[in-house]
Amino acid sequence: MTNRLTLLARTSLTALCATSLASSALAGELNILTWEGYADPSVIAPFTAATGCEVSATYVGSNDDFAPKLAAGGGVFDIVTPSIDTTYSLIEAGFVDPIDISRVPAFNDIYEQFRTADGILKDGEVYGIPYAWGAVPFMYRKDKFDTPPTSINALWDPALKGRISLWDDKSALYVAARLNGDMNIYSLSDDELAAAEEKLIEQRPLVRKYWATAGELVDLYKSDEVWISNTWGGYQSGLLAADGIEVVEFIPDEGAEGWMDSNMIVAGTPNEECAYQFLNMAISAKGQEGVFKVNGYSSTNPVAAKEFMTDEEFSALHQDDPDYLNSLLLWENLGARLPVYTNAWNAVKSQ
Repeated sequence: MTNRLTLLARTSLTALCATSLASSALAGELNILTWEGYADPSVIAPFTAATGCEVSATYVGSNDDFAPKLAAGGGVFDIVTPSIDTTYSLIEAGFVDPIDISRVPAFNDIYEQFRTADGILKDGEVYGIPYAWGAVPFMYRKDKFDTPPTSINALWDPALKGRISLWDDKSALYVAARLNGDMNIYSLSDDELAAAEEKLIEQRPLVRKYWATAGELVDLYKSDEVWISNTWGGYQSGLLAADGIEVVEFIPDEGAEGWMDSNMIVAGTPNEECAYQFLNMAISAKGQEGVFKVNGYSSTNPVAAKEFMTDEEFSALHQDDPDYLNSLLLWENLGARLPVYTNAWNAVKSQ
């Protein structure tokens, strides 16, 4: 997987205008609520130089962070980047505005299955511009395993007590459910959810720490505290490789979840023009290259990806393999079941 690299700040206005950025500087400021790596200076600095739009970023550690922060009000944020299991709930709550697709010319270059995803559509209108996608695989330190793990069950191995970590997120229930053989992870019955909760409570004494941010998990591996975990595919492994720590990502026998993040415009933003400039930049070759180089994630715009990826990189990230995406359990909105899942996860952590 690609290591974290520093991008050159190539700020030619001519090149940026080709990606639908403004030809003259705007006066504005964008506050975005997003994930680590999505507002890297290597991407933001050229964007600001070309548009005059200053960008400030606040990072989340879970999709559960978006709604509470937007509900706090005050017009703090202009753009949010939630995952596909969270987008629709923000639409229904009125936290985001529909997007005028005529102002985003490259929208039709995005993979059809992303731009037509139910999670970003309502009443014939589009509310999100797909930005990046990938899997939630598992990862282990290569020097700690004589036999490579192939199953989620490795995270329940008593021999690894104190060396295990899981993301501090309700998706831990998806992991346990799959281990129980329940593959309908987004529509678990009360009994199935209780079984997943019980499985996680059983695992609790083995867990060194539930990781909340990408950097926290990286630090746990670097300090030799954690040897195996789930991970944001491509990102943490790249950061660790840059520090000389060899880790291996794998899709377990029980399958893996998939995700897709979209940029959305917060309702009533006073910085609408800058917001649209940002949306266009994010799916241009420059923006897609940024998330690829910094996070190691796959691009939602394959046309743009071909401009900066080698054929080998394009293939390695499954950009030419729709069957791979279809094999993933793409996150879904839990709807009315969200509080039930959330309560179950909180019950696990309270042990």
